[in-house]
Amino acid sequence: MQQLRNDFESKSQKLPGSDRDSFKKKLSIPGIISSGYLERQADRESNARSYPRRIPIAIRKAKGIFVTDVDDNVYFDCLAGAGTLALGHNHPVVIEAMQKVLDGNYPLHTLDLTTPIKDRFVAELFDSLPPKFANKARIQFCGPTGADAVEAAVKLVKTATGRRGMLSFSGGYHGMSHGALSLTGSLAPKAAVANLMADVHFLPYPYSYRCPFGLGGEDGQRISSRYIENLLDDPESGVVLPAGMILEIVQGEGGVIPAGDEWVREVRRITRERDIPLIVDEIQTGWGRTGKLYAFEHSGITPDVVLLSKAIGGTLPLSVVLYNEALDLWQPGAHAGTFRGNQLAMAAGTATLEYILKQELAERSKVLGDRLLTHLRQIQAESSCLGDVRGRGLMIGVEAIDPNHNVNKCGSYPAYPAIAQKIQAECLRKGLILELGGRFGSIVRFLPPLIVTPEQIDTISEIFASGVKAAEEALLDRKLYEVE
Repeated sequence: MQQLRNDFESKSQKLPGSDRDSFKKKLSIPGIISSGYLERQADRESNARSYPRRIPIAIRKAKGIFVTDVDDNVYFDCLAGAGTLALGHNHPVVIEAMQKVLDGNYPLHTLDLTTPIKDRFVAELFDSLPPKFANKARIQFCGPTGADAVEAAVKLVKTATGRRGMLSFSGGYHGMSHGALSLTGSLAPKAAVANLMADVHFLPYPYSYRCPFGLGGEDGQRISSRYIENLLDDPESGVVLPAGMILEIVQGEGGVIPAGDEWVREVRRITRERDIPLIVDEIQTGWGRTGKLYAFEHSGITPDVVLLSKAIGGTLPLSVVLYNEALDLWQPGAHAGTFRGNQLAMAAGTATLEYILKQELAERSKVLGDRLLTHLRQIQAESSCLGDVRGRGLMIGVEAIDPNHNVNKCGSYPAYPAIAQKIQAECLRKGLILELGGRFGSIVRFLPPLIVTPEQIDTISEIFASGVKAAEEALLDRKLYEVE
């Protein structure tokens, strides 16, 4: 990557108009007007609020990849509703689809009664799935969040198998409701919650940079799958045959960790041979995010259950469980919920899916993701605080590390959340919204809308490089050496 040019005003002259406008002012975070909103938010909202603590802005309007705050500062949004906004903010096809529903006096809320809008959504969704899965699939509409789809899937496989346990993976994230939290690896939100779902057993995920077996790479993945197989076959393992296994093909909140295709195929073989339903959580990866329409397509497996939310509502709340008909043994009303019939979301979701397919955004996601990875790896090579750059498609993570300590057996430095926070803050000040995740909150995450342009990828990378440089300068000034 050519040397970073800090003069964004000069850079902006080479960009399209909407991008150029983003760099016409210096950003002040938070601005005078934003401060009032943020103060009132802090006074009135729950202590459990999260994003505003790290991204202290009050958003006034949004279009495409850009959001504008109440002080007229403009930002590239590479959080995009935690991956929800596949087409960015207020995409014309989404707005048009919702407007047709409103203008046509269609019902907006229908519980789980069917409508022409719902019928079309289901048809388009099934057509988008690999035929081997779709031909034997059933669908359950859930409450509006991905966590409710997780809850439904757990009830589904427990009902179908008559078993009680569940297998999940360290680093996995499946939501914050009681059962979903039980399946989530992160310990912090569990600490104060007693009596989580019993018989959940966590397995080692193939995390090459911090391999739990001290191996990394293909060796670490082979040991991981062998460990799982041995655990299930060992009569003294302490783990009874489970009702199901839940898996993210790319761990999102856990630090953007892609599983190797061969490992995924091995896990599918292991679960299939033991009649353990495999639940693939595609809530964040579904609909083109990883370079395929569905992340499980990279490995060519056929899951038993697929969970979808986020992008499928076209920016509005919607979640579903898709599953093999052989599991359809639960009774009417076994999983209900008032807000299962969001017609605006189904219309917006249909329009989003059609646009993704027509414009080949899944394939484009791979191309642009590779472009972003190339930039980020060049930035990594020129920095001292970035230990790993990884991802798939437009789902990328950069791991911040402390280079002043010794490496572990895999050659990995300790996580350094303080500098990750500094990078995030500096990028925000320069007009780029990013989120953190993973172990100790030390992974800077990129989840731009799928409609991001190559030129925008380049500019985002330059802003990030500038943010990293500023954070490293602070490190040299020893401003980050305070005890956590």
